[in-house]
Amino acid sequence: GHARFLRERGRELSGFGTGEAVRAELVVPPGRGTRALAALGTPLVALGREIQTLLSLLVRTVWLSVRGKRDRKEIFNQAYQIGNRSVGFLSVTMGFIGMILVFQAGIQALRIVPDLTLLGATFLELLVRDLAASIGAMMLATRVGAGIAAEIGSMVVTEQVDALRMCAADPIEYLVVPRFIASIVMTFCLLLFGGTVAFLAGMVTANVVFEVNYATFANFQLVDIGDVSVGLAKCLAYGAAIPIVSARAGLATFGGSEGVGWATTSAVVNS
Repeated sequence: GHARFLRERGRELSGFGTGEAVRAELVVPPGRGTRALAALGTPLVALGREIQTLLSLLVRTVWLSVRGKRDRKEIFNQAYQIGNRSVGFLSVTMGFIGMILVFQAGIQALRIVPDLTLLGATFLELLVRDLAASIGAMMLATRVGAGIAAEIGSMVVTEQVDALRMCAADPIEYLVVPRFIASIVMTFCLLLFGGTVAFLAGMVTANVVFEVNYATFANFQLVDIGDVSVGLAKCLAYGAAIPIVSARAGLATFGGSEGVGWATTSAVVNS
């Protein structure tokens, strides 16, 4: 009976009685390793493509900033929107951050050493090297980045960007370049100003809470040229990154007002 079954099954696979050869393919479902590899690889591929797109937009923006046309009126307008209208917001934020950092650092230091002579020098070194640029840029990304993404995204969903292309105008040159130039200049100035505000707020806090003299707190002996170079480089890097990431999110907008909201959130998170 078993041999008969095999002969009949062989005839079915050899052509279902018509003599035509049929190849039976064995479909193997993906295993756990394959699924895990796919789950890990898909986000990495998407991240790689996003980085490639951002680098391409950055290179094209820098090229057009150097070789293309620069609308000075629009650059000054964007500088006002990015810089002047962010001074109050950044000052309040950096002032409170400076006060909190000095207050907490002083309390923890008093548990180990009774002398707070180097409190200002240590705080100033951290502020110059990283804190002023990183924290200030994070604050600017929430305001400036969201504004750029929302503005460009609204132009995309209302087909104004398509109208620019139909008029032989490059959207990157017309929309991204002015914001890029204005952001580099104003972000650099704002981060320097925000770092100064944080230092002064920390100085007042140290004097009021821990009775540290102003002259003692303003100690620059721990700050060297390397700290200054790293801090300034971060200011320039953040000033260039915020408009590029935000413009990329705005240009990729789709789906109406919901897409504008997605672009705004994406710009803030990615920046």
